[in-house]
Amino acid sequence: MTKLLLHLEGSFVLLASIYFYAHGSYSWLLFFILLFTPDISMVGYIVNNKIGALSYNLFHTYLVPIMLLIIGVIFKSEILIALSLIWFAHIGMDRMLGYGLKYPTHFKDTHLSRV
Repeated sequence: MTKLLLHLEGSFVLLASIYFYAHGSYSWLLFFILLFTPDISMVGYIVNNKIGALSYNLFHTYLVPIMLLIIGVIFKSEILIALSLIWFAHIGMDRMLGYGLKYPTHFKDTHLSRV
């Protein structure tokens, strides 16, 4: 049941991000170009599992996009708001598919399950 809730949560985040992105009339080309950008953080695994997990997790937690969204709203920056929504969509999509935050033991060891 817990795993299902986490997948549903990811689905909701993805759908909410898409809704607000559409509501803001932002560029869909930008959305699709940047949707998988956070996955570049996997390059840390070239160094080792510990660095890989750290870099991956930094780009796959809600902390940074939340800060980006807050800054975007405060300064009325449409680009920052759009970028944060794309980032939320990516994380939500990952969680919906079962990809979670990584443990330093192995790339496939996540907080959701072993992928």
